[in-house]
Amino acid sequence: MGEQTPTQFSPQTLAQYAGLGIDLPALFSAGPLGSRMGIRITEAAADKVVGTMPVEGNTQPYGLLHGGASAVLAETLGSVGAMLHGGPNKIAVGVDLNATHHRSVRTGTVTGTATPVHRGRSSASYEIVITDDATGKRVCTARLTCMLRPASPPAPTTA
Repeated sequence: MGEQTPTQFSPQTLAQYAGLGIDLPALFSAGPLGSRMGIRITEAAADKVVGTMPVEGNTQPYGLLHGGASAVLAETLGSVGAMLHGGPNKIAVGVDLNATHHRSVRTGTVTGTATPVHRGRSSASYEIVITDDATGKRVCTARLTCMLRPASPPAPTTA
């Protein structure tokens, strides 16, 4: 699928995770599902996450990009943004995803860009715009809301 470009992390993210022994590219990746779909995250910061996905291999029986594939790309990018917003002490759990499909794509690559709509202490919402790389036209618009939970359960309290 061509040359793999490493994910570009913001200086703030690199500083926030420095010394924690965390593999940032692995933590903020597309995961096993995204890997099977060819999703590559190229830029990752709490205020903007960008990733690409090939159309080939992600189509429905008519040969068009599958709407579910667009949803996977959208949820991946929005979740990475929410995780970066939450920081190392929180995890992001998707609680609502909606997607509107505007036009079909048969070949090439699509690019998704996730930007925050809301970033709070306990939730984060991102708008994800997916465009066709060949035409630059919008293919899908999605919104993802994630709940931000503690990364590990709190210690039990004694009465």
